[in-house]
Amino acid sequence: MSWQQYVDEHLMCEIEGIRLTAAAIIGQDGTVWAQSSSFPQFKSEEISAIMNDFAEPGSLAPTGLFLGGTKYMVIQGEPGAVIRGKKGSGGITIKKTTQALIIGIYDEPMNPGQCNMIAERLGDYLIDQGL
Repeated sequence: MSWQQYVDEHLMCEIEGIRLTAAAIIGQDGTVWAQSSSFPQFKSEEISAIMNDFAEPGSLAPTGLFLGGTKYMVIQGEPGAVIRGKKGSGGITIKKTTQALIIGIYDEPMNPGQCNMIAERLGDYLIDQGL
């Protein structure tokens, strides 16, 4: 399966009639493996800051998480494994795998739990595959 198929079929899939706003699989070095057409253009510094938070959990909390210039307030996650952010009625879930970051961005009517489930389920699968 291509990386784009993972994004199209597993991240941007419809659940209960709704889907993520945007999604991507990005290498830990910031290279895009695959992304939805709606995924924001991001800066390499933003990915560096995210990777730093996985290494030093809590480092993004004071400043917020930025992706594509959008600021998310960091909320509970799993240190070293998952970062979750909130912005208004939407938010972001980032799951770290062995080699990549699985990123899901959502807005209402999707809720945080649905976004977490989509991004983290694919991340867990890729970890099981050694990716």
